[in-house]
Amino acid sequence: MIVGMNHFTVTAEDETKTLDFYTGLLGLRVGPRPDLGFAGAWLYGEGPQALVHLYFGRPVPAQRTGVIDHMAFTARDLRSVKARFDESGTKYELRQQAGAGTWQLFCHDPNGAKVELDFDASEQP
Repeated sequence: MIVGMNHFTVTAEDETKTLDFYTGLLGLRVGPRPDLGFAGAWLYGEGPQALVHLYFGRPVPAQRTGVIDHMAFTARDLRSVKARFDESGTKYELRQQAGAGTWQLFCHDPNGAKVELDFDASEQP
């Protein structure tokens, strides 16, 4: 019945910092979004599907993450991404998954949402 993940939605406390994180640091791009009657943005990767939806001007829920622990993205060019994180001073944890060898970079967006970037085991940090 389910054929894939559609998107994650983040309630953004600071529009500028949130957009800088997802577009500047992670490399997503702002793309088409219908007029939904409230402020926000839809962010895209390389394909035609919006991956992250942002809400602007809404109160942040008291329970930040609820039962969802994190969002994960398949990524590439680990060395370049790591350099961008280092240059920006954004804290992260980089580890190599036992067995598969996948490189996992964990960080938090400006709103407290945990983000995981997964890189092929053949990449080098």
